[in-house]
Amino acid sequence: QVQLVESGGGLVQEGGSLRLSCAVHGRIFSVNVMGWYRQAPGKQRELVARISSGGSTNYADSVEGRFIISRDNAKNTIDLQMNSLKAEDTAVYYCNVRSFIEYWGQGTQVTVSS
Repeated sequence: QVQLVESGGGLVQEGGSLRLSCAVHGRIFSVNVMGWYRQAPGKQRELVARISSGGSTNYADSVEGRFIISRDNAKNTIDLQMNSLKAEDTAVYYCNVRSFIEYWGQGTQVTVSS
């Protein structure tokens, strides 16, 4: 059974930084895409950033240049460094792993106060 456990959310002022981490417990196929999604109240879940097992990255336009996604294939962890946070970054952030099967974490709240 695969479990994704997120940590690192919290409350921060605008302009501040947070680092989210996700640990993948259980066996997953080595070729996969790991990513972070977010969902704000009343909005659909959206992609924030993703990274392939080969290291290729994609970012949403709204976070490009501010957020950095990274992964450690040996430890099966993915991190999201979030800098220059804005109030509109407030959302529940979800860790995601996709190969033949898709897995989701339980979500971690990020609140940016203006």
